[in-house]
Order: sequence, then structure tokens, then C-alpha cells
Amino acid sequence: MLRLSMGVIGAGRVGSVLASRFRAAGFPLAGVSGRSQASRLRIATLLPDVDVLTPVEVAAASDILVLAVPDDSLIAVAEELAASGAVRPGQYVLHTSGRHGLDALAALTRLGARPIAFHPAMTFTGTSVDFERNPVFGLTAAPADRALAEELVAALGGVPMWVAESDRALYHAALAHGANHLVTLVAQSMDLLTTAGASDPAAVLRPLLTAALDNVLAYGDAALTGPVVRGDVTTIRAHVDALAAADVDDATVDAYLELARATAGRAEADRRLAPAAAGTIRQVLDEADWDAMAEIAAGI
Repeated sequence: MLRLSMGVIGAGRVGSVLASRFRAAGFPLAGVSGRSQASRLRIATLLPDVDVLTPVEVAAASDILVLAVPDDSLIAVAEELAASGAVRPGQYVLHTSGRHGLDALAALTRLGARPIAFHPAMTFTGTSVDFERNPVFGLTAAPADRALAEELVAALGGVPMWVAESDRALYHAALAHGANHLVTLVAQSMDLLTTAGASDPAAVLRPLLTAALDNVLAYGDAALTGPVVRGDVTTIRAHVDALAAADVDDATVDAYLELARATAGRAEADRRLAPAAAGTIRQVLDEADWDAMAEIAAGI
């Protein structure tokens, strides 16, 4: 396998790092493609002396072709490569999209290429910092190609997770909900702390959020703490009143209310919150929604 040449189309944050790590693992790089100034800078920094080629040239020169392009561009890129004649039967074509499975490469599969969905479940910076992380890879491949997919993951120091074609969107939704929405949630919390007078909101949140994340990953719902799981209705009502009085943006208030509802539901299902207390909490949250709608209506 180490004699197979590797080519990467798309030298973004993911593609540039994967190309560098594959080369370090012993794969000769036939070339990479990158159009933007940022991509060219990543190539110069992480992939010195690697040939910068057009996508068609990269495809023609490689035994294993990696398409590290945005989700919404993947199918179009595959179709363009199919039309170019650069992809040949037996050539492995990997893509790094979490959402897509093998269907996205159908245009290349019809030519005899061997498709593999090869998604690293990690946020990338596009710098050498990413070299220290060994993520799980969400894989989808034909049975005959699974061994190679797992060997590629092992070469990168990662861990394979097999995802059915029909579950790719659900798999990716789980990652986006956990990681992307976490960023939004934490940024909103930092904004609230700043409004409350914190000069360094990140320092306030770091130990609390680190402990919370570690605990939920280890113990699931059992890690839940706070006023909702305690059934502390007066505290929740105070939160709602404070958010209303502080001129907080509507998106943050909506997020607090919806996540409090979701938390109450999980705590009730886990039998840590009595049904009566859960109902009272929902009433407080619903009243906050009604008050917000009344204010909007009054302003019309």
C-alpha cells in the first residue's frame, strides 16, 4: 500500500493537513491542487516541494485521489473529473465529506473507480497543531475496499468508525450539533458574562466547561447538574427575567429556552426530575415565549 501515490484536490484546512500526514506516513504525493491564496500558503507551509497541479493533473497522477472539497461542491467536482477522463478503473477516490457517502462519487464509480467516504471527525485549523490530533474517521466503503480504508486510517493514527450509506447525514448532523452548536452556545455564554461584567469570560468558563464536557463524555446524562435537574423553578424564572431585562439578543434567549426545555425532557426521562417539576419548568419557559411574542406584537 505504501507504494501507492497520493493526490489531494483541495488544499483547505482538511486537505493540506491530511496530505502532510499521509506523506509523513510514507505515501508519495503526486501533487496537490489549491486555488486560493490561503490554500497556496498552506501548501508552501505544510507541503514544501510538492507539485501544485490542476485538479485534472492531480487525478491523472495519483493512485489514491483525495477530494477535500466543500460538501456542496463534491458532486460537481466528481462529475467534472469524470468528464475529463483523468480518473481510471481501479483508482481509489476518497472524499472527506461527513454528510456524503458513496453516492456523491457515482460519476466516478461508473468509470470503475473505487469510492471511499473518509471523514475525519475533527475541527481543523489547517496548521501543524492538527498533527497532534488522532480523530475517529467516519468511513463508508464497499466490502472489498474496507481493508484499505482502515489501513489508511491507521497510517494517520486515527480510529475507524463504519457508517452505513443511509446514515451519513444523521452521523454528520450529530457531529455538527455537538461541535458547531457548542461553539455558538459558548460564544453566547461569553457574551452574557461580558454583559454581567466579566473582563475575561473565557477564563470564567474554561474550568466549568472543561469539567462538564469531560463528565458528559464519560457519564452521559448522569453528568447533568444545575437548576433544571434540581427542579429549581425560582432560579430558572430569575434567569428568564434577567435575560429579558439585559437587552440580550433574541437568538441567545431562544437558545436558552429551547435548551432548558430539552434539558428538562432528558432529566425527566432519566427520572432525575419529577414530572410535576418538569411541567412547572416548561410553564415558566412557555410564559417567557408568550411574553416575548407579546412584546413583538406591541411593537408592530
